[in-house]
Amino acid sequence: MLPLQIPRALRAGDRLAAVSLSWGGPGVFPHQYELGKRQLEAEFGVELVAMPNALRDADWLAQNPAARADDLMQAFADANIHGIVSTIGGDDSIRLLPHLDLDVVRQNPKIFLGYSDTTVSHLVCLKAGLRSYYGPSIMAGFGERGGLLPLMVDSVRATLFEPEPNWTLPANTGAWSTDVVDWAIPVEGSPTRPREQPTQWHWLQGDGRVHGHLLGGCMDSLNELPGTPLWPTLEHWQDAVLFMETSEEAPPPGQLLRFIRALDAMGVLRRLKAILLGRPGGCRPEQFADYDAALLRGVRDEAGLDLPLVTHLDFGHTDPMWVLPMGAEIEIDCNAQTLRLCELATRPSD
Repeated sequence: MLPLQIPRALRAGDRLAAVSLSWGGPGVFPHQYELGKRQLEAEFGVELVAMPNALRDADWLAQNPAARADDLMQAFADANIHGIVSTIGGDDSIRLLPHLDLDVVRQNPKIFLGYSDTTVSHLVCLKAGLRSYYGPSIMAGFGERGGLLPLMVDSVRATLFEPEPNWTLPANTGAWSTDVVDWAIPVEGSPTRPREQPTQWHWLQGDGRVHGHLLGGCMDSLNELPGTPLWPTLEHWQDAVLFMETSEEAPPPGQLLRFIRALDAMGVLRRLKAILLGRPGGCRPEQFADYDAALLRGVRDEAGLDLPLVTHLDFGHTDPMWVLPMGAEIEIDCNAQTLRLCELATRPSD
């Protein structure tokens, strides 16, 4: 297990900060941001507070990474803010690195939530020694048109609000979607996204029970980070369970294979206990098998490893999505085909 600070669980009445760390989505589609804000507040009884630059024009934010970083630092430093939620992902959070103060994060432990390009900020938290949470953002996840999806709501509650001991990650027996909604359409009267029929997780290989700590994020962003100060050390990777997913841009399966090869060349792959792969974003279900084949080729056929590989999972660019606590110990039972957190995701509220 990684020696990380565990933030306290959220409760009704808490104030959460909204931060735009990459793309300025709220400035482009304010109605989509307001939908996510409204549904988050109504479901969990919290108050969402936009940081000074979170709702600014997207072009301005693109030109001012220091302002985006300042919002994050203010959110951590403000004692009246109890958690931080990313408004949306994007593609340039890496530009915040020169403007961040890890001591501010370290000295003010609190929940940080988001996914996609927010992967970069999760590794900021990791570097500062703080557990963070890979899960829904305000505009995507909490901004689901047609109402919040129950599996996501239950996951947020079981990890961030009422942490459950030995929480078994639930299989999604309902519909799901990896389609991208057209946010230019007004919210009122908007159709819900096309839904796919339930699918099974794919247990590609592995046997028995394996334990390790969760570490990972979006492959598109992880691929930018080797060689930077944020890339986890080999000690971080030792006995880790790599969770990984791909963005709505649908990077081809060959890119996944090349990333697995790079992990092996860096000495990471052979330190892992298992790999968990989310449903590939932006793809049709009939394309998922190509990603499975790329993963098997890189891990089993080329590296000669038999570590557990589980795919088609409910995190990342798929809805509904789980919340995955970075650094938390997880048990992968290949025979029972279950995934279970072995510790509380957050510290229970006083």
